[in-house]
Amino acid sequence: MPATPATVAPSLRRRTLRVLGEAFAWTWFALSGLGGFGLILTTGALPFTHGWYAMFSGIALCPATAWLVKRATATEPSYPTRFLIALSIILAGRLALIVRVWPFG
Repeated sequence: MPATPATVAPSLRRRTLRVLGEAFAWTWFALSGLGGFGLILTTGALPFTHGWYAMFSGIALCPATAWLVKRATATEPSYPTRFLIALSIILAGRLALIVRVWPFG
């Protein structure tokens, strides 16, 4: 029985979304994670808002982190879950900068 467009399209759509999601995740890791780490190296580790939130946000969304979690715990975190965690970390960092939670400059 030949494949019809109705049976091929959802698979192709799903694969395309997965590739785009992975590309976005690697880009987020490269810009946010590595950028945050670079900021820590250039400006110092304190205050904790200097790159730490960006770095941990990038690590949270990184596909390699999801692979390590899957390998260590036999559960795979979904892409939306990883994205919401990464977004929450970035928002917490921005909020900490606005509120000035840290006692040092």
